Amino acid sequence: MTAQVQTQSAYDVIVVGSGAGAMTSAVFLADQGFSVLIVEKSDKYGGTSAISGGGIWIPNNHYFTRKGGNDSVEQALTYLKAAAGDHVDEARLRAYLDNAPKMIETLTRTSRVRYAVAEKYPDYYPHLPGALPGGRTLDPELFDTSLLGEELDNLRKPSPSTLLMGRIAWTARHAHKAMARGFGWQLLILRLMLRYKLDFKWRRKSKYDRRAALGSSLVASLRRSLMDRNVPLWLNTDFSGLVSEQGRVTGVTVVRGGREMTLKARHGVILGSGGFEQNQALREQYLPQPTRMAWSATPPGNNTGAALQAGLAQGAATALMDWAWWAPTIAVPGEEKPRGIFAERAFPGAIVVNGLGRRFINEAAPYLEFVDAMYRDNETTAGKSVPAWVIFDGHFRHNYAMGPLMPAQVMPDSRLRKEWRDSLYWKADTLGELAQMIGVDAAGLENTVAKVNDYARTGIDPDFGRGGNVFDRYYGDSNVKPNPCLAPLRKGPYYAMRMDAGDIGTKGGLLTNADAQVVREDGQPIAGLYAIGNCSASVMGTSYPGAGGTLGPAMTFAYVAANHLASQRQEPA
Repeated sequence: MTAQVQTQSAYDVIVVGSGAGAMTSAVFLADQGFSVLIVEKSDKYGGTSAISGGGIWIPNNHYFTRKGGNDSVEQALTYLKAAAGDHVDEARLRAYLDNAPKMIETLTRTSRVRYAVAEKYPDYYPHLPGALPGGRTLDPELFDTSLLGEELDNLRKPSPSTLLMGRIAWTARHAHKAMARGFGWQLLILRLMLRYKLDFKWRRKSKYDRRAALGSSLVASLRRSLMDRNVPLWLNTDFSGLVSEQGRVTGVTVVRGGREMTLKARHGVILGSGGFEQNQALREQYLPQPTRMAWSATPPGNNTGAALQAGLAQGAATALMDWAWWAPTIAVPGEEKPRGIFAERAFPGAIVVNGLGRRFINEAAPYLEFVDAMYRDNETTAGKSVPAWVIFDGHFRHNYAMGPLMPAQVMPDSRLRKEWRDSLYWKADTLGELAQMIGVDAAGLENTVAKVNDYARTGIDPDFGRGGNVFDRYYGDSNVKPNPCLAPLRKGPYYAMRMDAGDIGTKGGLLTNADAQVVREDGQPIAGLYAIGNCSASVMGTSYPGAGGTLGPAMTFAYVAANHLASQRQEPA
């Protein structure tokens, strides 16, 4: 089950990477009788999946159906075609929509993975035909990490921002109820804290919750499922290239323990090792400028594009190379990576402005669209939108979180780290003083705040429509009227935090067909080579249809790849 006890050098299938897609493929392969090896360059397994929300976007899933939900492949296809526009490949989309519900139903039945439907989490483009107000996003259930034994130490730790008080596991459903201040939210938090505090036996072992949630739960449950199947996972094993014979991929080269090894893959290789967001040279080659790998919310040192480069060396085609899974990020001093800002932008009483002090997008918009707007505005303002600035007042500071700043009612300014002042956040008594501190046009900022304050009174944002749809309102404060996403900024002191044009992974990569096979420019598959997750070009095109739009396809095409390999097994190599 562990790297230390596995020594053979030939397997039926070798999987590169240990995120959700990679491990899901290994589960399905093992269940079809393949011998499988997973190789992971890091000293931890789980990749970006382990620090993610763990949600999966699965139209027509059985969890939703059991609750009386009404969805269909055709309805989802209508939605995806409208969202993806010209970048849609209908054959791949149909493969995804046909197999996604089968994947999660089979995984639920045969493995330790458990999900629940997030009934209130809407699709990201509610105005498009085929969108649903909830039911397509699935949220991982809590998982008991004691079941991992010694392998718990090798699990990549979740981001602090995904844990209640930095220690306590809670699901996305829990977090939404608390952040939106839904009925009973205080009691919910009390129950979670008591569950954590009363687990005395585990407290003697760890300050962290025995239970895992979100991406940590997904990865932990997959790892335990692989342990059940005796599938080896080699850590500290750096993938360095593909081996091919007569036009067919037959293995990989890796560096392990300081020496290069060649590992044979009798039936095929599945690349599931993430994108290239942690490779500055590739970012500058492909992504919009300016771009910095330090802005990415993914683990440093991973996702450096090794799979992309290995595929290119085999003649693979690529697509969407100028896109990422954009998300604005805030850098926190002392943390290894910045934090993605997903929900907080929708809270009432905060606005985001460029260097001219002007808003450029609905702050509550999906995170991919948000950063895309940053770049578009940056072009028209001669570089004034990267970075952008989130501005809020004392009332917001008291009641809501923004990145690592917990509400002042539980974390007053006096308890904040001293080094955060004028690096993580800036604070001033007036908007004019604040603008001067951060280099933003003061008149522009004051004018914008005056307009937004008027909008808050009416509940209507005529500039960008903030709070005007079900997605915006999902993270709004249900107690704020008439618009849960709009409140005035009128009570000093005023605060500012820098937002960078970050990401949670790149979107472009190796082009694949409906069977998850990597293809050449002429559309012909490279025999024995598959790609899933962020090292492949997204099936979603330039869209982000809903929460879990990354992991859902990664795990679905893991299932597709495993089934295709099984279907080809009887054919001569």
